[in-house]
Amino acid sequence: MNIFHREQRSLFGEILDWMLTPLLLLWPVSLVLTWLVAQSIAGKPFDRALEYNVGALAQLITVSNNRVQFNLPLPARELLRADDSDTVYYQVLGSRGEFLSGERDLPLPPEEEKAVFGEVRIRDAEVHGIDVKVAYTWVKLNLPGAKPALVQVAETMEKRSVLATEIVKGVMLPQFVILPMAVLLVWLALVQAIKPLNQLEERIRARNPDDLSPIDAQAVPLEVAPLVYSVNDLLMRLKDSIATQKRFLADAAHQLKTPLAGLRMQADLAQREGANTEDLKQSLRQIGRASIRATHTVNQLLALARAESSGAAMPRTSCDLADLTMAVVRDCVPRAIEKHIDLGYEGAQPDTEGGQFAGNPTLLKELIRNLVDNAINYTPSSLETPGVITARVLIDRFGKTLVLQVEDSGPGVPEAERELIFQPFYRALGTEADGSGLGLPIVMKIAHQHNATITMEDTRPGQLPPGARFSVRFVAESSADVPGA
Repeated sequence: MNIFHREQRSLFGEILDWMLTPLLLLWPVSLVLTWLVAQSIAGKPFDRALEYNVGALAQLITVSNNRVQFNLPLPARELLRADDSDTVYYQVLGSRGEFLSGERDLPLPPEEEKAVFGEVRIRDAEVHGIDVKVAYTWVKLNLPGAKPALVQVAETMEKRSVLATEIVKGVMLPQFVILPMAVLLVWLALVQAIKPLNQLEERIRARNPDDLSPIDAQAVPLEVAPLVYSVNDLLMRLKDSIATQKRFLADAAHQLKTPLAGLRMQADLAQREGANTEDLKQSLRQIGRASIRATHTVNQLLALARAESSGAAMPRTSCDLADLTMAVVRDCVPRAIEKHIDLGYEGAQPDTEGGQFAGNPTLLKELIRNLVDNAINYTPSSLETPGVITARVLIDRFGKTLVLQVEDSGPGVPEAERELIFQPFYRALGTEADGSGLGLPIVMKIAHQHNATITMEDTRPGQLPPGARFSVRFVAESSADVPGA
């Protein structure tokens, strides 16, 4: 039951509803119970008076000459009739049920009720259509074989109703004062209890827009702490996201500065006075190379940003690693031929059992392409001594593992630099390969998002050149576990 209805939910209002609604619902129940208890309490003294009167009248029954007699003195008769509020009736019946004195129309006790001498009982009845309370008892007579005499005293219940009403008034009237006070006290208590939330709101509102530090969870009530922890977790994720964006912008500005400066310099050289046709062609060639480098850098930066921002919400589907690898190798063949590199694929074929897992095909192709491009960039090759690059997919059905390998015949990576090459913009010293230093960091990001591990080792240990082999291990899943399978 929502007493205080609002269009927008209010924690203060809901707590107030749940506290006041039972209170207001129980108040009429309390009124009914109080009335019933008051009726019981009000009747007890009058019931005792009736019992006393019955006992007094029973003592006036005598036996004379084998006859039952009842003599009620006039003062006693007047005493019974002296009540201003209620009417008192009495009745005395002899051993044969004959009427001795009192009210003839007073109803008799139930016939099935067993007579017990000396015990006064009380029942409800009606006299002339009016509810009465009747006290009665049976009197043992000193006559051989005689039945007991019956004495009854009845009284209307006006005084009982009046007393019960007074009791109810005495109990309920103070509640009309107490109930509003209780509502007020509940209101004030809630206002006081909800102050920490208002203080938390003020602290958050007073924060600098750049302040993403965690909120102090110790300064809030225990019940609000989980909410604060969730907000802190959101702030940390937002902080990481903003840091990623800032890093991306800084990296983009840094990496694009060099090719753009080269474009501007070549454009200035082409416009200088006295430049001949050959000079213009040379400047255009340099502009073309710089634009290609800038385009590659932008693509790499976008791929890195996409890999960093995909996270847990990355859409996944059933991916065939062999099929994806062969597609990338086909795309890279023209570039490998241009550099006189023998690029090939070996290993598992598409649709092989155990070669599927849940992943993002776009990011996985980006991972494979960066590994192959990296190998092409750093593998020396010529017509006389062509370089060799092999992409390979291995399936371990027992270990439920898929392994992607890209190996080359290049100079390899020194032991001391194998951790550094996965950092953004790091490039191994002593190489003249063209690149942005973002390929392997992109591979590392995508691998982590697919719960994969990446390792690097020499292709031919102890030989020169040693070559390099990058291995990425994925966890294979059954078709029932793969979305879209």
